[in-house]
Amino acid sequence: MKHVIEIDSDAIDFIKQQGSAVTVRLSPRHGCCGGLANLAVAEAQSPNATQHYQHHVQENISIYIAPELAHQGLRIGVEGWWKFRHLYVDGTVIQSK
Repeated sequence: MKHVIEIDSDAIDFIKQQGSAVTVRLSPRHGCCGGLANLAVAEAQSPNATQHYQHHVQENISIYIAPELAHQGLRIGVEGWWKFRHLYVDGTVIQSK
């Protein structure tokens, strides 16, 4: 069975330390001269409104993922040091439906 999203081992450890839940969603980014880009982001917490997300359990982690991001070949990683560690999403261009 193919995973809904790939999570590297360091990110799995980080998510488990933060409570074993991760939310993957699109976040709008505005340019300085107009324009808008939606970037995929991962947060080590459950969403406030779970009904807007698909819920999966993978590696003993609850994954809440926006439906348009599921099975898109994305990967969650962790970067930074000490208190400044955070999750990031990497992968291919999101395919439109």
